[in-house]
Amino acid sequence: MLGRLFGRGAERTAAHPHALPVVGKRKHGTYALRALGDTRVLALVEAADAGDWAEVKAALAPFDLGRDQTVLGQLTDVDGVEEWIVRAAEEDRDDKELRATALLISGARHVSWGWEARTSALAVDVSREQWQTFYERLRIAEEHLLEAAELQPDWVTPWRHLLTSGRGMSVDGSVQEARLAAGLRRDPLNVDIHLEWVSHLQPRWGGEPGQALEFARKAFAAAPDGHPLGCAVAMAHIEDWVESDNRDCLQQPRIRTELREAAERSILHHDYERRLGWQGEYNIFAMALSLAGSSKASNVFRELDGVITEWPWTFMADPEKAYARFRKAF
Repeated sequence: MLGRLFGRGAERTAAHPHALPVVGKRKHGTYALRALGDTRVLALVEAADAGDWAEVKAALAPFDLGRDQTVLGQLTDVDGVEEWIVRAAEEDRDDKELRATALLISGARHVSWGWEARTSALAVDVSREQWQTFYERLRIAEEHLLEAAELQPDWVTPWRHLLTSGRGMSVDGSVQEARLAAGLRRDPLNVDIHLEWVSHLQPRWGGEPGQALEFARKAFAAAPDGHPLGCAVAMAHIEDWVESDNRDCLQQPRIRTELREAAERSILHHDYERRLGWQGEYNIFAMALSLAGSSKASNVFRELDGVITEWPWTFMADPEKAYARFRKAF
């Protein structure tokens, strides 16, 4: 299976012409998914890491950042992008699409960078200086994302990141709902928009218990068979587990059945398309099914064959150990 994921010798061309070579095993027998397992994405990330805007633009040719959060997400994690991307936007001021692209990258990066300053600590444990840095970076993010959305009105990814920055800045609920509506008008079945709203509806962010799951169920019910929107249902259950003091809260027959059926109608359905970054969707179900004690987790782990993505395992104290433990159990 790893040959199909990353490419091995003669298999590489036949399976995936842009597959990266297999990376080394990490502890607990897991494999890191580097640059989505794609040489084109790796070239993009390396150009961004070097601060080479010309090379970034060239490497972006196969991708559509305005509609593809998966590739954009790779850029938001590159340290130092914030130091040169605004200058790049000014250099391409006369090219509306290029300027919007640079502003989108900047906005998304500032959201990620802002959360790096805040950390994942409880609000009471975040220092005044951390809060100040957090808000400063999110204010820049909002400015750049709104301008990108104005320059390219059909793009959906600015709205996905505006939901995140808005949540961090505690913007008015009506504003957040308007941003959600704007994103869904552009892509009614967008998985990342729905996952972001599932997070937004959590009690720790002011939502009511059960709201996120109700939203996810309704959205997935409207999706065709084989659509990855089933991940929203899986993520809503994971979020319930995060919010609960009961570590076995998902091990109820009705929850186990719902997650199994969601997996079978989405990522395990024969109409499901394995697009770039599909391993992230599989990891969401791997964690949810494992927490529910569903034997269907074995199907998902078998397809992943040890490949772990950071999200959503960061909810675990030792993500790789947890992944390996569940994989062995099923």
